[in-house]
Amino acid sequence: MYQPRTLMIQTIPMKLQQVSESCFAVLNERNRVCDANSGLINLGGGVVIDTQSDLPHGRQMIELFGKVWPGLPKRVINTHEDGDHVWGNQLFEGAEIIAHRTVRELMPKVADPKETQQLLKASDRVLTRLLLKALHPGALAVARQLQEDYDFDGIRLVLPTTVFEERHVLDLDGTEVHIIYVGPCHQIGDTIIHVPKEKVIFAGDVIFRECTPMGWNGTYEKWLKILHLIISLDPDVIVPGHGPVCGIEGAIQMKAYLQYVREESKHCFGQGLSALEAAKKIDFGPYGGWRAPARLYMNVERAYREFRSEAADAPWDHARVFDAVLAVAKAKGIPVEF
Repeated sequence: MYQPRTLMIQTIPMKLQQVSESCFAVLNERNRVCDANSGLINLGGGVVIDTQSDLPHGRQMIELFGKVWPGLPKRVINTHEDGDHVWGNQLFEGAEIIAHRTVRELMPKVADPKETQQLLKASDRVLTRLLLKALHPGALAVARQLQEDYDFDGIRLVLPTTVFEERHVLDLDGTEVHIIYVGPCHQIGDTIIHVPKEKVIFAGDVIFRECTPMGWNGTYEKWLKILHLIISLDPDVIVPGHGPVCGIEGAIQMKAYLQYVREESKHCFGQGLSALEAAKKIDFGPYGGWRAPARLYMNVERAYREFRSEAADAPWDHARVFDAVLAVAKAKGIPVEF
């Protein structure tokens, strides 16, 4: 197995890590909401996987990748439609941007930066800040956290230029790269990138590592099935969408977490508890040391939707979700973190 090496730049807490002969990762070390990872395959003109949450982080990613790849890579892959993985697309002018068909369809709605920009502006104004504090304190808390870490000004949504259905294969100087649609797990457009020759998988948000996962669309059954698929591909290295690089133990721990939450949620559902009551009651178990453990609420609510036979793509009220995460953190006596 390849022994990784690490390169550091101090201005933003991101690091470049070589994970195989031709594959690299840029990792966001805070590991909070929006702290997404990116990948680089330095073959065939260069391929970047996910483009960061804002322009400063995107430029920092390009600077780090510049240590091993001169100039801008010719291709970009978006692993799904969330803004924290696509808001740096505009920095790769002229590149082919590859994604699943649903990513291009959903990005204008899911990744519209205006919603986040408006929330942050509202949190800066006295009257709207007071309203948020009274009506949606969780939304105010997440806005404050994002302001500490990110600058969403100037983001222009750039959509994928090449879309595929089930699988897309690149031949990079004789090395095959398999782009595989696996959604919906975390999101509808979930895609993993497999480099069989180097035994590397870029997993997008199908895998969170050392931080509590969030699932917006899909079912537990599908997510567990795809984690089993990743394990069966027998990678030496997995680059998760969030958190440090891992091996198959990252997929195994994700499976264990999802199974634990679903079983605990089923028990609480049978007792007639609401999803919020259940999230306050369920012990974090061995996962309490992960970042943002109060995100547990989102995973309980997702299980409850399945128990109620609701649609897997039913919309979420984000403000209410953040309020619930804040309520769980307060109930458990831990600092709120999203």
